[in-house]
Amino acid sequence: MAGVALLFLLPALVALLLLRLAPAGVALVDSLSRTTLLGGTSFVGLGNYLELFANADFQNSLAVTLLFAVIINPLQIAAAFLLAILFTRRAAGSKFWRSMVILPIAVPPAVSAVVWSVIYRPDGLANGFLAVVGIPPQPFLTSPYQALLSIMILLSWIGVGYWMMFLIAGLNDIPASYYEAASLDGASWWRQTWSITLPLLRRPLAFVLVADTVSNFLVFAPVQILTKGGPNGSTNLLMHDLYTRAYTFGDINKAQAEVVILVLITVVIVAAQFRLLKTEDQS
Repeated sequence: MAGVALLFLLPALVALLLLRLAPAGVALVDSLSRTTLLGGTSFVGLGNYLELFANADFQNSLAVTLLFAVIINPLQIAAAFLLAILFTRRAAGSKFWRSMVILPIAVPPAVSAVVWSVIYRPDGLANGFLAVVGIPPQPFLTSPYQALLSIMILLSWIGVGYWMMFLIAGLNDIPASYYEAASLDGASWWRQTWSITLPLLRRPLAFVLVADTVSNFLVFAPVQILTKGGPNGSTNLLMHDLYTRAYTFGDINKAQAEVVILVLITVVIVAAQFRLLKTEDQS
């Protein structure tokens, strides 16, 4: 039986080896080496990492990425959670609006970025709405103070509906009898949410939080299409920085070092996910 099971698992194991483990190993080896102009390589240990952390562009990219993650992740999770609660209530038109929120998932991120590039134009839809309420036109993507927020709005438009679906599935698994009993005891909506919904939704929330964090660390296409890391490096996220370092400057070794740093961040987040799940199982 073990041999049969291994036979069925073999394609997945081969794919894991070729598409995940082997590239990760190559990236690690390359990040510890340096390629000369003549094509030779030499082992430099942590030299690429030390040079990266001493590089002002990388420092800015790391800071921008962390700021981006700290702001966008709670906002997306909170919006997805509130929408999930709203759309699980039996109200007129809730199915229609839920479909509209989910609809952007079907659009590729690159296409969404092109659509929002038109919305953010000086004569675009965004400034048109602002003009209606008496707000002067905004620069959006050309402002170092607004570009990152503009990217966050685009990514939230794409992602909130996706994460909302997981939370709706979790909410539907909570027995309605719990809320009925709480209502009979006179518990308010806020008290029911705090004492029933959040504790019983802990596992889906933990998954969504970790998956959303990892997803936002890997953002590339919208930045490349809309701002190319500018203006003044205000949207130069790590994925865009390593792309630029690899394909514009041709510094593959330092780019691979950035890949390793991203992988380490991902590993830390996954470890946090397992910690959350373990805590829930023991409670």
